[in-house]
Amino acid sequence: MTRLLPGILAMATVVVASNILVQFLFGNWLTWGAFTYPIAFLITDIMNRVYGVAAARKVVFVGFVAGIICSLIGSQIMLEFGPAVPLRIAVASAIAFLTAQMLDVSIFDKLRAGAWWKAPLASTLIGSTVDTAIFFTIAFSASITLFGANADAAINWSWEAVPLLGGGAIAPLWVSLAVADWGVKLAVALVALVPFRILVAKLSRSHA
Repeated sequence: MTRLLPGILAMATVVVASNILVQFLFGNWLTWGAFTYPIAFLITDIMNRVYGVAAARKVVFVGFVAGIICSLIGSQIMLEFGPAVPLRIAVASAIAFLTAQMLDVSIFDKLRAGAWWKAPLASTLIGSTVDTAIFFTIAFSASITLFGANADAAINWSWEAVPLLGGGAIAPLWVSLAVADWGVKLAVALVALVPFRILVAKLSRSHA
């Protein structure tokens, strides 16, 4: 377990930081959390390559638990319009994280025998897409009403009809947020190949 400690600490740090930074906007369509959260996929893939599937899943589980703890703490912090982390957002975040990360682990494992870049790139692109789709749909879609009127009232700002990313077809605001978030994740997936290559080589030498 000691050898996994750096990955565990890194994952917990990314999840906690993202839960905090998601509350602060960067421009009109992004939160600061959009830039930190994709690093979770990099951590998962590095652990998977160096230590294997079981280790990667342990790190993902730690991130999941860290996210739950952050959500529980945030739910007790009351702001002007309600809790800092509404139940609907907490549920969306937990389901999206666990589903996407476990999918990432499985896809990476199936492609690990190919060229070094295929497994991390494919697993991250697919995992990121699933993560964005699940989170924004559960968190903001008006078609999901199981959380009740109070929960809907807390996020009804996201239903405002605006041009997609400021210049496209008219769509709910949350759709622009989702598209922008997805775009950042895809960009990070490409850039992350560089630190993936470097860190895997370094850790593999230490692990040998």
